[in-house]
Amino acid sequence: MQEQQPEPATQGAKSTLARDIALYTVARFSMVIVVAFLLMLVTVPALVAFAVSVVVVMPLSLLVFGNLRRRVAVGMAERAAVRKARREELMAQLRGERATDAG
Repeated sequence: MQEQQPEPATQGAKSTLARDIALYTVARFSMVIVVAFLLMLVTVPALVAFAVSVVVVMPLSLLVFGNLRRRVAVGMAERAAVRKARREELMAQLRGERATDAG
């Protein structure tokens, strides 16, 4: 049985989604580090500063990085839709409802 190669458009979407997720993750970690550093400048202990910065950055990043967060959400929704369509097509083929491509 031949394995289907991913379509070029799907590969581009995957790389864009991966890039967006990486950017969003780096941006959030960077914000945690910056807020913790600012708290340590005013003599807050490091562990407390990092704990407070994690709690503060969670809602703040939703506002600051909203556009990037939406791109990640849209990319994940599109990928889920493609996976659902492929799964439904496979299930239809297994039930014999659709003819398989010969090549």
